[in-house]
Amino acid sequence: MGNVKIISLGGVRENGKNIYAVDADGEIFVLDFGLKYPENEMLGIDVVVPDFTYLEENIDRIAGVFLTHGHADAIGALPYFLHKGYNIPIFGSKLTISLVKNNIIDTKMKNKYNFNVIDENSEIDFEKVTISFFKTTHTIPDSLGIVLNTSEGKIVYTGDFKFDFSQTGPYETNLNRLARIGEENVVALLSDSSNAESMLSYNTDQEVTSYINETFKYHPGRIIAASVASNIVRIQQIINAAEYSNRKLAISGRDLEKIVRTAMKLKYLKLSEGLLIPLKDLKNYPDDQLVILETGKMGEPMKSLQRMAIGRYKNVRIRPGDLIMITTSPSYAMETAMAKTKDLIYRAGGEVKTLNDDINATGHASRHDLQMLIKLIHPKYLVPIQGEYRQLAAHQEIAEEAGISSKNVFISDIGDVLEIKKGAMHQAKSVPAGDVMIDGIGVGDIGSIVLRDRKMLSEDGVFVSTVTIDRRNRKIISTPKIVAKGFVYNKTNQELLNDSKEIIKKSVLEYLQKDDFDWSEIKQDVRDDLSKFLFDQTKRHPVILPVIMEVNQNKSNRQ
Repeated sequence: MGNVKIISLGGVRENGKNIYAVDADGEIFVLDFGLKYPENEMLGIDVVVPDFTYLEENIDRIAGVFLTHGHADAIGALPYFLHKGYNIPIFGSKLTISLVKNNIIDTKMKNKYNFNVIDENSEIDFEKVTISFFKTTHTIPDSLGIVLNTSEGKIVYTGDFKFDFSQTGPYETNLNRLARIGEENVVALLSDSSNAESMLSYNTDQEVTSYINETFKYHPGRIIAASVASNIVRIQQIINAAEYSNRKLAISGRDLEKIVRTAMKLKYLKLSEGLLIPLKDLKNYPDDQLVILETGKMGEPMKSLQRMAIGRYKNVRIRPGDLIMITTSPSYAMETAMAKTKDLIYRAGGEVKTLNDDINATGHASRHDLQMLIKLIHPKYLVPIQGEYRQLAAHQEIAEEAGISSKNVFISDIGDVLEIKKGAMHQAKSVPAGDVMIDGIGVGDIGSIVLRDRKMLSEDGVFVSTVTIDRRNRKIISTPKIVAKGFVYNKTNQELLNDSKEIIKKSVLEYLQKDDFDWSEIKQDVRDDLSKFLFDQTKRHPVILPVIMEVNQNKSNRQ
């Protein structure tokens, strides 16, 4: 018996950012490397990636990164890690590796990293661990589950999955393989919890196809279909529906274009010749012959739809008669954006139809699926992953109904370490883990203090005061000037601004009477006095920026 640890570096008690590590007998195996989209209060943040500290501290022990599929919540953070200069082995299916390469930050390095293409039949022997794979059904082809054969038994990681028996080819689950895995010693199952709390059964993808086909066929005007860029199943359904309804298809969005090109090159997407047209040619066709397939930055379509609705999107503007079909279920972080988007579309004269309004379309396991997997795998321990706490707790209830004792279900937090010794699992010490926020090209330079300042700016605005002093003669040279943005409307609040100038003058003159002088102290005095006065008058806390300028004879300084 050896020493095996399961570490959740993300993906638990949150949506997205799936990344787990198995530390087995001295080697570390990283399972997925995802990001998540920011919560509503993360103002200006583009995406959130995991804290890489634990992996960086143990970089020499990482045997490889093993990817289940090509969605951002499974691969999106990997380019940020590789950009730091690490060149570790990366394993994934043909499509998954191609999508990772699409997102590499330094394009010159795209073919220099240690990428390894595997499939369901691959088996990789490391010093003391063997890695194998099994096919799963998800919304992207060639999704794989992962099996780690360790000294303590097998650890099975599902990635995103569901059971849809209408699927074939690259979307079909290999049930025979799952049954064979379950015949051996499965000590732990790390299983998708994203859909665990839903009591509804979902529609098969064939039923979703029929629904989209009928919607496209009978709508008399133009159709704008919004999808997550990497949902290959949905994109193929939209392509097929456009052909079924005798419409031309235009693609909007750089992420979508790259993914479509990649999937077509690998023969995972099929388009009839003549179906695709450039966006600039939309005007050459009547509305009832057009479908626009749309997504946006990072694959989420909401912001692009908003720009179409207010006329700020090149080549496409939503107008009366348009049907906007949102074929994706937004993450919880995007629900507010979804509501705003619908409102803007209706204001522009369009009509909104959301796929999940009429049918239940999902890429994640139902309660029945989760129990079926447990019966196939027969795990001793269950670790619910990929979901917020309530979803993990719902998965625990499902497992108990399927015969797993609650003592054998571990609901982890980010950074938690589960240790397996002599066939028994217990909680061990945690490791550094958390969120790293990405804003533009900045990685990790945005923290809670910056977010707090952004929140204050968004709520109460900014108040800039500028005053020029003669420090030698201890007097103010010119009347303080004030610029207030997002705080009050200047023209109707002149009395407040004039009183503020007097507060600034009083504060500065009092400080100038002191024997010692410190630029930070004088600005802090102005900030404190102004903050108290403005809150007393308005009950608001704007961000106050004092600017003190010094003039002495021919010498001028600004501090």
